This record gives sequence, structure tokens and C-alpha cells, in this order.
Amino acid sequence: MSYSSWFQAHGEKHKKIIDKLSHLNDDELIKYFRFDNMVKEEADFCPLYAKNKKCHDNEELNCYFCACPNFRFKDEGFETIEERTLFSTCGIDSKDGSQYISDTAIHQNCAGCFVPHSEAYIKKHFTRDWFEAMSKVNKHE
Repeated sequence: MSYSSWFQAHGEKHKKIIDKLSHLNDDELIKYFRFDNMVKEEADFCPLYAKNKKCHDNEELNCYFCACPNFRFKDEGFETIEERTLFSTCGIDSKDGSQYISDTAIHQNCAGCFVPHSEAYIKKHFTRDWFEAMSKVNKHE
């Protein structure tokens, strides 16, 4: 699955949840996306939920910004570095991020970064339109 196809499908799943919960205020909606609640209420949102597993080892994980607004991807790659294609990066160069490097590819590894999963960050950048929040993710400026 390409980054683009995952991105589109995930955004559509996010929208269905938002539409279903239109009666909630913003704070209630953000709380709804807490990991423990999402595992119970939205089991199909993430394949890790079936194993009650988090993608980030953070006690207060909030899944509202699953797919970080700071993540950048390009399916065909940004550039070639030492015979490897760079497919994804971090837009803020988080000190907690790293790179996964294979023989042919370089991908951003966000597992150590919690920036978009805190409720303070979510409230600061909140919009009910996930695609709007993620508007820079696949733009190649």
C-alpha cells in the first residue's frame, strides 16, 4: 500500500468518526480519541487496536492526529541518497524521530516521537477536518 492510498483511506475513516460524533463539543471529541477509548469504540480505526497495542509507547496517547501533521511523504520519493530513495521525512525534524534505512529506501520512523499525540498539541492545531490538519503532509514545496 502506498503512503497516498493509506493517507486517503485513513482520512475517510477519521471523517466517519467525526461525522458520527458531530454532537460532541471539541473537548469531548478530543477525549473520545484517547487510545483506551478508541480500542473499545473504534476497533477498525487501527490494526494495532486488535492487539491492544500502541504505535507509540506513551501513557497518555491520543489518536486524533494519527498520521502526524508534521510527517511528509512522496510516493515516488523526494531524492536519492547513496542509492536509496528517501520516501518520508519529518517537517519539524523532531529530535525523537529517526530514520528506517533499508538497502533501497529511507523512511521516517516516528515511533519515538509523541508531539502530535498530546491533547495540548491537538487543541492548539485542532480542526474537525482531518485533511485540513494534514494539508502539508503530501505537498511537495
